[in-house]
Amino acid sequence: MQLNVNDAQAIEVSELTFGGEFNETLVHQAVVAYMAGGRQGTKQQKTRSDVAGGGKRPWRQKGTGRARAGTIRSPIWRGGGTTFAARPQDHSQKLNKKMYRAAMRSILAELVRTDRLVVVQDFAVEAPKTKDLLNKLNGMGLSDVLIVSDAVDQNLYLAARNLPHVDVRDVQGSDPVSLIAYDKVLITVSAVKKFEELLG
Repeated sequence: MQLNVNDAQAIEVSELTFGGEFNETLVHQAVVAYMAGGRQGTKQQKTRSDVAGGGKRPWRQKGTGRARAGTIRSPIWRGGGTTFAARPQDHSQKLNKKMYRAAMRSILAELVRTDRLVVVQDFAVEAPKTKDLLNKLNGMGLSDVLIVSDAVDQNLYLAARNLPHVDVRDVQGSDPVSLIAYDKVLITVSAVKKFEELLG
């Protein structure tokens, strides 16, 4: 199949990588697995056994007229432990490499189908100036955009750093969430070839 290039002639690309069916279930699974892997999982609360104190019973079992109590750290007491306390846990989910690659191919194909993939021969800025990049993007009618190249250009990265709806990634640093999070994905021809290598 052919992909239109903004400032050059169309290029021939793999049907497998850029022309497949959109598998919503698989893409959802890949996104959930990616986001779950980013969770710290370090939250922790104290149960009745973790809270300091409470070793001695507050009053004797019988004869006071009050409800019996064995510890001042019971969950029903102020300052007591939490009943079902949160514990550190690993939230990561296993996703096979084959499934991950298929999900990425599915996302790229959907970007092509919905005209959200903008292919250019090359994209760079001469100096790390946000204004220059903004003018360049405005000239192309792009505002909410992910810029993907085969290797991150330092000037481009620094220029985009202060723009809230612009991100710069290389092919290796692209993930399912970043590819679907923006209105448009601006990608260089060399990055297209790199995606074909990695996902084909």
